[in-house]
Amino acid sequence: MSICLMIILALVSGCDEDSKAITTETDILYIMPEESEPHEGTWLQWPHQYQYGVEYRNSLDPTWIDMTQALVSSENVHIIAYNETEKNRIIGLLTSAGIALDHIDFKIQKTDDVWVRDNGPIYTKDLDGNLVIQDWGFNGWGEKIDEVSGFPIEFENCDIIPTKIGESQGIDVIDLNSTMINEGGSVVINGNGTLMACKSSILNNNRNPGMTQTEAERIFKTYLGATHFIWLDGQAGLELTDQHIDGFAVFGNATTIVTMSESDLLEYDVLQSDIDKLYTATNKNGEAYTFVQVPLTQNTVKKTDGTDLGYKGSYINYYIANNKVLVPNYNDPNDAVANGIIQTLYPTRTVVGIDVRNLYENGGMVHCVTQQQPL
Repeated sequence: MSICLMIILALVSGCDEDSKAITTETDILYIMPEESEPHEGTWLQWPHQYQYGVEYRNSLDPTWIDMTQALVSSENVHIIAYNETEKNRIIGLLTSAGIALDHIDFKIQKTDDVWVRDNGPIYTKDLDGNLVIQDWGFNGWGEKIDEVSGFPIEFENCDIIPTKIGESQGIDVIDLNSTMINEGGSVVINGNGTLMACKSSILNNNRNPGMTQTEAERIFKTYLGATHFIWLDGQAGLELTDQHIDGFAVFGNATTIVTMSESDLLEYDVLQSDIDKLYTATNKNGEAYTFVQVPLTQNTVKKTDGTDLGYKGSYINYYIANNKVLVPNYNDPNDAVANGIIQTLYPTRTVVGIDVRNLYENGGMVHCVTQQQPL
């Protein structure tokens, strides 16, 4: 081979590498701030009577009052109320609890349920640092049928919440409804380019028929800034969400995964093969994670009326606010144990236990019903 040809090949190879680098960079259009980064506020969808009745609403009110009380000293609280009547009722509840309204505002908008993590706005930033709202598709966790009524779960009101919030805030809304069905609880990110998820709640024909893992990764890279992925299989049909990751594994920080022991994960219906994948996961540099284990409750969870749900509670579904960490509690001996472990992860924040016993009957905890708005 001539020297001239070698030089030409070297130049072409160099151009190829540069081209790849540029392509990699331009693939990312938005970056999702990690949950522990500074918030402007937290969004809550307040329970109401118009879907599941007054008893349902009343059973959940105390949890929302406690979350609001914990959050108002940390950041703004944005409450979505079903209508003016509900707004006035909520104001009465907060006032009776001695909660000042200075850092609370309301948006009047019909909702179908309380799971703002899954249907609400996903706040990201463009490459210039401008805050935008992403409106991912939401179809009621795969157009599930309500086990009690036998009718399809209503989701249309919740599906338009991101757009309505964007309009009221004057923030650009990125419409991803035709791009991907994706609930906020399906993915967790570590703020350093890694995304963790269960395939069962994303690559499922009840959400995204025919979508491949490669296609999903491309979408998450473009819109959330993820460049490294930890995929567990999960179990479709296990429960309403088809096994969201945030019930049993989250990032404590860029190098730490907060989860449970192997025996507790098995009791929580996580597949052994997924446990093996989780505990051998590495970061984008190929380095092993540090694992912090938080136990399940000692006992099966009982609602405030004494009804035994027949299964134990997870503490992993916690929410990180500016100066607080809201941890699900169950009136169980392990509440104090879990709160103490999680407190060690966030020494500059105060852990607050939130009683989620009645909410847990419907499968969710604190993280499921909160959504952060970054600064």
